[in-house]
Amino acid sequence: MTATIASTIRPVIAAVEGMATSDGAGVSMTRMLGTPRLRTLDPFLMLDLFGSDEPTDYLAGFPDHPHRGFETVTYMLAGRMRHADNHGHEGVIETGGVQWMTAGRGLIHSEMPEQTEGLMRGFQLWINLPARLKMTEPRYQEFPAARIPVESREGGATVTVIAGDTARGTAGPVRAEATDARYFDVALPAGAGFVEPLPATHTAFLVLFEGSLEVAGSDGPMTGPRVIVLGEGDRVEAVAGAEGARFLLLSGRPLGEPIAWGGPFVMNTRDEVMQAFRDYEAGRI
Repeated sequence: MTATIASTIRPVIAAVEGMATSDGAGVSMTRMLGTPRLRTLDPFLMLDLFGSDEPTDYLAGFPDHPHRGFETVTYMLAGRMRHADNHGHEGVIETGGVQWMTAGRGLIHSEMPEQTEGLMRGFQLWINLPARLKMTEPRYQEFPAARIPVESREGGATVTVIAGDTARGTAGPVRAEATDARYFDVALPAGAGFVEPLPATHTAFLVLFEGSLEVAGSDGPMTGPRVIVLGEGDRVEAVAGAEGARFLLLSGRPLGEPIAWGGPFVMNTRDEVMQAFRDYEAGRI
């Protein structure tokens, strides 16, 4: 006889609205994670939603700045962003494209919008690296929209698979070995449902940024922009409201390590952060 293991829905344990802020050279954005309301969700450190059809809100961009000890993920929903760093790497992230940058031991880069008018919209996510990889060499995984698979589901639902694999076998182009991260962009028509198994050991949350959504284990429909934190279990279930819904599904294996965070550097100890600042000032990043 083959034993069956019951599947458990992950309940909603928090639903937190984003906070308006600015970063870079005054770019307006909504900070979804990394705020007084929601500090971190190991291994995820910070998540920003930037979006405006007013060029003055974003044209100044993000001039040269350093990073060390973590990964940044830039996902463009609309518009174009040019990236360049002090190691000679340069490229443009187009609409629907993703750049998964492993800062590792450090680099200095800029992220500058190329449009002079029109909508600029997207997400930037920070993901922590384990201590053993914090001083690895910087590297990039960059993919245009055409290289990112879109899985079609019942009721007109679609899942854009950026990182990790869906339960139905669609594999995203990004490999995130350090955290086994999954990064899905889910679009649901009105009334459509969504079910997705997730590793029970993963931290998991949804980022609702369009429409309304009722997540199993919640008190009712929610609107965004909002982070919906999921508790223990091994699957998520949700149904879109009358106007449909669009959200990110993010999950990853927690690192369980100390976090020492100083501006653009995320290490394990304060001494390591101070060394990062000294290395930056001495031109060693």
